[in-house]
Amino acid sequence: MIKKFQKGFTLIELMIVVAIIGILAAIAIPNFIKFQARSKQSEAKANLKAIFTAQKAYYQEKDHFSSFTGDIGYEPERNNRYAYFLDSAPVLEIRSASSISNAATYTGIDVDTFKYGSTASPGNTLPTGASCAPAAGISGTPATTFSAAAIGNVDSDASWDQWTISSDSRTFTSGAACTADAANPSGEPTNNYNDVNL
Repeated sequence: MIKKFQKGFTLIELMIVVAIIGILAAIAIPNFIKFQARSKQSEAKANLKAIFTAQKAYYQEKDHFSSFTGDIGYEPERNNRYAYFLDSAPVLEIRSASSISNAATYTGIDVDTFKYGSTASPGNTLPTGASCAPAAGISGTPATTFSAAAIGNVDSDASWDQWTISSDSRTFTSGAACTADAANPSGEPTNNYNDVNL
């Protein structure tokens, strides 16, 4: 009688396969997290463009810009990961409950802390001191210039992703604390501090 040998994998072959899968996972997972965070940045770009459009429409009707979200009719959807600022010392619409109260006196919208928790909110103070720190507010008499800012923590680390948009074209000086494009045209969101790439 002839014995048939069963074919299979040896322990060494299985260990090599597991090691290869581990190496691929070690490379792929951080890149996946970075791409996921980059996709979340599209919220800031879209909402800043919406602020720009709302401000321009308000300006056509009233001949000045406003720093009040109620005046320009800006109310983003819930689940926002970024806080939006129309003034450098904002009165934020707080989104910590299941329902929110709209008021004409708000000059900013906080992160939806009902969903993401209070640690996701930058508070009501814009960062200062950087070469291209986010600025928000209106200027001129009457208010003929505006800038708005978006700040969020989309990759759950200690630093904040910062974006701005303005009615004027701007020039920035690049540096360690500034990732904005050197020439920023009017109405184009710029990433003042790109927390995702760091």
